[in-house]
Amino acid sequence: MSGTKERPDTPCVAVCSTTFDEICRGCGRTVTEVADWVFMNAEQKEVVWQRILSQGYPRRNS
Repeated sequence: MSGTKERPDTPCVAVCSTTFDEICRGCGRTVTEVADWVFMNAEQKEVVWQRILSQGYPRRNS
């Protein structure tokens, strides 16, 4: 095994809200990260995944 983790294509959990700040309440990504996600390479996405997972995201119904 290569050591990379299997992840969903996106951290999106369809609980999208950036009402109070620039961080989505569902997935934990910034507005810019959400917009740029499809243009990021695997390494860039993994950096985001590591950060949001360490912060307790993605969250459903929160």
